[in-house]
Amino acid sequence: MKRTVLLFFILSFLCGEMQLGAQQLWRQRRFEAVAGFGPSFFFGDVGGFSHGENILGFKDLTFLQTRYNVNASFKYRLTNDLNVRLSLSQAMLKATDTRGSNENRSYESKINIFEPALIGEFYFIKNKNESSWRFARGKRLFRSIMSSIDVYTFTGFGGAAYSVNSNDLLQNKNLKKSGFTPVIPIGVGANLIYSADLDFGVEVGGRYSFSDYIDGYTSQFSSSNDVYYFLDFTVTYKMRTNRKGWPVIFNNRRF
Repeated sequence: MKRTVLLFFILSFLCGEMQLGAQQLWRQRRFEAVAGFGPSFFFGDVGGFSHGENILGFKDLTFLQTRYNVNASFKYRLTNDLNVRLSLSQAMLKATDTRGSNENRSYESKINIFEPALIGEFYFIKNKNESSWRFARGKRLFRSIMSSIDVYTFTGFGGAAYSVNSNDLLQNKNLKKSGFTPVIPIGVGANLIYSADLDFGVEVGGRYSFSDYIDGYTSQFSSSNDVYYFLDFTVTYKMRTNRKGWPVIFNNRRF
């Protein structure tokens, strides 16, 4: 009888330790470094279709007006479901009247943007792998895709420093060649939890600016400010923390 009771307490203790270890996994990796790359899309006064011909703006998503962006982020996990991140993005945008509703106008501009932003992420779907003690110990689990995915929404605030290089026709229209505008990022993303240290993800987000001159031009018919979108494919490295809560990478050095 004594052996049974002792065995029961030992098993209870081990199960409690395993559950505690899994529950504390996000605390052990509060800091995350993220790199992203993907296409960028611009919606301004140059290019595009009229509202009557363009349902939800899908016709504006053309190869001619698609460029790229690269970004790096540093995240801090406030809770298991809530992150805050500092994001730095460098993007090229393109606006052209070619194949649009103003094709005869023939305006064209190329935009270079640098965007710092402070963003909050809320995870409304959490993966099941992080609740596993084996996963917390560094073992990769081969479960279903759905049990390995996080899905989140994000928003925040930032700024876009932009410079414009246009063709000669647009140069004659009081072109604004550079500037800075506040922007509001908002979007959704998903991460595949590959291991306790590494995630792979995809994220789509719009940037709603407070300027109508990102492409260097505004018209009398403009009814809204400029908007641009990023579609990013991301890699996330989750850094372990030491006893004081600081991130630790190679050879126990502080970040």
